[in-house]
Amino acid sequence: MTKTNDSTTTEEELAADLKLAEELANSEAGARNPTGSFSKKVLYFVPLIWTLFQLWYASPLPFIFNFFVINDTEARAIHLAFAIFLSFTAFPTLKKSPKTYIPIQDWIVGLIGAFCSAYLYIFYNSLADRPGNPSQIDLVVSVIGLILLLEATRRALGPPLMVVATVFISYTFGGQYMPDVIAHKGASLAKGMSHYWLGTEGVFGVALGVSTGMVFMFVLFGALLESAGAGNYFIRTAFAALGHLKGGPAKAAVVSSGLTGLVSGSSIANVVTTGTFTIPLMKKVGFKPEKAGAIEVACSTNGQLMPPVMGAAAFLMVEYVGINYIDVIKHAFLPAIISYIALVYIVHLEACKMGLEGMKRPIVKTASQRILSFTFTILTLIIIGGVTYYGLGWIKHVGGAATIYIVSALLLVSYLFLLWLACRVPELEHTTEINELPPLGATAQAGYYFLLPVVVLMWCLTVERLSPALSAYWATVLMIFIVVTQRPIKGFFRKTQGDYFSIRSGLADLINGMVSGARNMIGIGVATSAAGIVVGTVTLTGIGLVMTEFVEFISGGNLMMILLFTAIISLILGMGLPTTANYIVVSTLMAPVIVDLGAQNGLIVPLIAVHLFVFYFGILADDTPPVGLAAFAAAGISGGDPIKTGIQGFTYDIRTAILPFMFIFNTQLLLIGIDHWYHLLVTIVGAVLAMLAFAAATQGFWLVKNRIWETAALLVIALLLFRPGIVWDRIFPPLIEEPAAQLEEYVADMDPGSSLRLVLKGEKMNGKEFTKVIMLKIGDETTGAERMAEVGFETRDEEGRIFIDNVVFSSAAEKAGIDFDQEILNLQVPTHRLPKELVYIPILSLYGFLFMIQLRRKKKLESPAISA
Repeated sequence: MTKTNDSTTTEEELAADLKLAEELANSEAGARNPTGSFSKKVLYFVPLIWTLFQLWYASPLPFIFNFFVINDTEARAIHLAFAIFLSFTAFPTLKKSPKTYIPIQDWIVGLIGAFCSAYLYIFYNSLADRPGNPSQIDLVVSVIGLILLLEATRRALGPPLMVVATVFISYTFGGQYMPDVIAHKGASLAKGMSHYWLGTEGVFGVALGVSTGMVFMFVLFGALLESAGAGNYFIRTAFAALGHLKGGPAKAAVVSSGLTGLVSGSSIANVVTTGTFTIPLMKKVGFKPEKAGAIEVACSTNGQLMPPVMGAAAFLMVEYVGINYIDVIKHAFLPAIISYIALVYIVHLEACKMGLEGMKRPIVKTASQRILSFTFTILTLIIIGGVTYYGLGWIKHVGGAATIYIVSALLLVSYLFLLWLACRVPELEHTTEINELPPLGATAQAGYYFLLPVVVLMWCLTVERLSPALSAYWATVLMIFIVVTQRPIKGFFRKTQGDYFSIRSGLADLINGMVSGARNMIGIGVATSAAGIVVGTVTLTGIGLVMTEFVEFISGGNLMMILLFTAIISLILGMGLPTTANYIVVSTLMAPVIVDLGAQNGLIVPLIAVHLFVFYFGILADDTPPVGLAAFAAAGISGGDPIKTGIQGFTYDIRTAILPFMFIFNTQLLLIGIDHWYHLLVTIVGAVLAMLAFAAATQGFWLVKNRIWETAALLVIALLLFRPGIVWDRIFPPLIEEPAAQLEEYVADMDPGSSLRLVLKGEKMNGKEFTKVIMLKIGDETTGAERMAEVGFETRDEEGRIFIDNVVFSSAAEKAGIDFDQEILNLQVPTHRLPKELVYIPILSLYGFLFMIQLRRKKKLESPAISA
């Protein structure tokens, strides 16, 4: 490559980056871009300092040097101080407000807001000496801080979340004026402010803690990947692999958005980043503007389903559900994957309906060359994976304390080798135009080294079992090294000089990535803080119990109606709230309701299933008219109508909307209750086939246009593949009831680790009776009484009726909802029956029958064209 080409590439790259940055800024609530030197520097260096603080906080360095060691509450206060200050300086007050400079009043309120947020850090020790007894200055700071937080939320995210938080604050202080069904005595100013601002139950609660400790590092990791060129690499690799297929650019959009979604916390950012490439190309091969935009919206919103980040909700689930991060990823993985498979299939069906073709390949390989290339790629990935897992595992046992140095050396050698490989092929273009498909092998080879930080991240999470924050920190450290060194090392290997291959350009990329990561966190920081107001209101007023009774009343206790009601609430709130805030609000209010009322309906609903249910519908709000922010962003690129784009995107996302209902009733889709590898295989295959059938039914097209009865049959197939128990359980009941008097004897005979299901009868505070089913895991103690004591409860016998006599505080029994004087009506004992997956045999036969009918009809339709 010559120096002229280097400079041309640099100019193209800068132009593309500027265009993306401008569109992203416009889509994310119109952030300021001041022209003044001082304002520019503030909006550059303050986010940079925020990033450096977060890196310091996430690292082990404070403990190594015993310097600036702060606890979680202090870190949350500093985190929010940065977010509020940047909300006032980076976002204008109104749409008509100045965007080219920062007015003096915004400087003032930004600094006041930052001080109020940092108040917990500055006066941490004195506040700890007077818990629940705030001074007058404490109350003044709290009130001002709360008001400025609401205004910062409005600026960064729009009015909806601010309105929701204000309603909950009003409920806290005006409970005595509310209707009787939700009335409470109301909180005093001192009690409310202590709860909201001066403690860790409200604004500075779990949600902000997750934003501070985990989310920032993953957002920074994603920003550095983008700054290094990984986003461009993912997009071009997806196009190289899929662009030649029917509707190829649309399929590439799905895959590239999924890859971007791995580390992106925003569906709007995903639309703008990948849509700039994909939407024009989809239009080029024949997709209408609305459909091109809708496909990008659907795959970008679904990008938030993809572990490990999941729009920051994965880390919140760790805290709210009480399970570890790896389990969250495991449960979320299969629904996310089958949702993406279905979207690729929907794109294929759309292309078939319109008779579209893919982009032409520059070089057509022979069949033997394609097979050889595919085999070589698969073998390479297997070897890399095997060496990474087993090789590093072996080193860990042998190297001991020296493992970190050995692994670092291996990573360095791998990095240099993969960079050398990348330099054996041309540098990737950095333009938004893809006029012809790049060769897959060369395109993939140009960026294999981008996978190293992801390998480090997954290794730290799954093998080392480090915390998500620390795992992201080490992956980010490697990413920083790559950003700084990739260009000069490439220049050395290519024997090329110039600014593009200098270490100075790498440092500029690093700093820009750090600034971008921090600015991307402004909205998340204030969103999690404002959502903490809702959580604080629930814990302060007990509105959660009222919600249970209210939802039970309007739904008549019917679980399906409860789920529909929750889905609608999630969609409505999600139209204006960011996914993270929507998830916090709805899961806080509705998750306990679904679990409790599900138990009263005899259904044990795992808490993770409920939280994922709420999360899925919160995501779908991003393309739901009339708000649908992602749809507006896509329409801006495609030139289509935003409402039509949103409606079309929602029709594509119906397959995502059906999934939560399925995994509530069939938790095997969340990989819960999977015992063997073949059980896992059957579950995955059944789920994929079900989703493909559902996609074909909703699109009204499979091999050819569906007849009405074929669509109905495909819907039945999808339902029975997703929920085989809906038929099998009626023929062969999964449970039988045994008398409660046999409880102790039955528990003694249970296998350790198995689950005990009890049907309990109790009385609510209002005197109404209820029944519910609870499930407890049994230990390996010797007798039944010892096992029950270990779980946390004792019983008494009153004339043959068994009652709960004692419940141990904070035991598994108490957490499951067992309380004093509840009556155990019976035990639910699993029956020995044939596996419910046998339903698949007749269903797959019907599937094959439909396929043969449509194939025959397709051949008849094609035969005149062939003869002609």
